[in-house]
Amino acid sequence: MSNFISSSIGKKLILSLSGLFLITFLLVHLTANLFLLGGSDAFNVATHFMDTNPIIQIMQPLLAVGFFIHILYGVIIQIQNWKATPVKYKKLNQKESSKWSARNMIWLGLFIFAFLVIHLGNYFYVMKFASHDMGKVIVDGVEMHNSYALVSGLFTNESFGFIYSAIYIIGFVALGLHLNHAFWSAFQTIGWSNEVWRKRLSIIGTLYAILIAVGFSIIPLYFMLIN
Repeated sequence: MSNFISSSIGKKLILSLSGLFLITFLLVHLTANLFLLGGSDAFNVATHFMDTNPIIQIMQPLLAVGFFIHILYGVIIQIQNWKATPVKYKKLNQKESSKWSARNMIWLGLFIFAFLVIHLGNYFYVMKFASHDMGKVIVDGVEMHNSYALVSGLFTNESFGFIYSAIYIIGFVALGLHLNHAFWSAFQTIGWSNEVWRKRLSIIGTLYAILIAVGFSIIPLYFMLIN
């Protein structure tokens, strides 16, 4: 078993399974974030539910492990690919044989990681470890943290709101490009791919990537328009 995990196929399988786990999480995260469009009460109730739901609390450390494993194995596999590829083949023009996103997965991944650090620092860290700075509101008789003020405040800030919104949009466009290749590639690695299904998964992956990129980008655009 240990030999399989340390093999090239084993590492790609771990990368794919962790990627599919994160892909599922993105839908949940997008659904929660879209409550921002419903106003402060809707989003505060949604985040309060997330903060108090025991299943969500259990999933958070698993999610952190998933991110760590995916990033780690992504870097390891890319380094091994660089070492295994002769220099002369690196000079070949591969534009006609693969998508731009497929050829630049590592760079997209590292950019997304940098964006993730910013995202976690601005939101998750404050919500989990500095919630006393968020203020509280009462919705339907229930006291909860004012998460809406925290999120909307960053997008509408007079000094850096526009810049932060632009970074946010660029970050999720990069994520969409990453997903455009990662979606069908993950299924291919686990063995669910043939001539018919590869075409279908490629289309589904593209639609999913657009959904994630556009869905998350709508949020800063919304606050830019109403501000």
